[in-house]
Amino acid sequence: MRLEGRRALITGGTSGIGLALAQVLAARGVRVVVTGRDAARAEAVAATLPGAEAIGVDLARPDDQDRLVAEVGRRWPDLAILVNNAGVQVNMPPVGLGDSGLADALRDEVALNLAAPAILTLGLMPVLAGQPGAVVVNISSGLAIAPKRTAPVYCATKAGLRSLTRGLRLRCQVAAPGIRLVDVVMAYVDTPMTAGRPGRKLTAESAAVAVTAGLERDLDVIWIGKTRILSLLDRLAPPLAARIMRGG
Repeated sequence: MRLEGRRALITGGTSGIGLALAQVLAARGVRVVVTGRDAARAEAVAATLPGAEAIGVDLARPDDQDRLVAEVGRRWPDLAILVNNAGVQVNMPPVGLGDSGLADALRDEVALNLAAPAILTLGLMPVLAGQPGAVVVNISSGLAIAPKRTAPVYCATKAGLRSLTRGLRLRCQVAAPGIRLVDVVMAYVDTPMTAGRPGRKLTAESAAVAVTAGLERDLDVIWIGKTRILSLLDRLAPPLAARIMRGG
């Protein structure tokens, strides 16, 4: 895919992987639109990138999901790249039963991580279908392959996002062949979400560069870091993959 001159919407583009993607894509000549819950912060990020724009939305809220779809159709009808990156991970106690008083947070986790990508993708498909080649990029995770016990809902949403990507790919093959659906299986990356956690992490910039390279190569699945090895291990020795990942 030729990226230069295309319009991209990146959800959660004010920090972490989303910010790094905005920076890398902008450097490739992509006209980026970043979203974030804090409108002022989103505007500040956009001001650092050539040709970038911003919009403040809380994508855990159905009204804001619908508002973003409407705003994109009105303000950016040339959208060719949708990156569903925004996400949250709710960490639960390592052991114990019940939701530990996290019910509202868990609902928001499902809404942001899974419902928002579904609503945005389906809502924006008419816009994307009007471009000469378009792509939807869904940022999933190695935890979709082998979950961990401290964030079971997060892992489930990422597994659901992978399934959503495959299902929408089949749908587009019939209804909109010009739209590609890309599953990015993200590794353990140094972001605000993982701050303070031990272990070796990729930089957000290196992850963003890998995603961009995969888009330029027209890959349907982009494996970041060692996630491809994890996938193979899960097929060949599932108990071992589970032991590696379960502690987080």
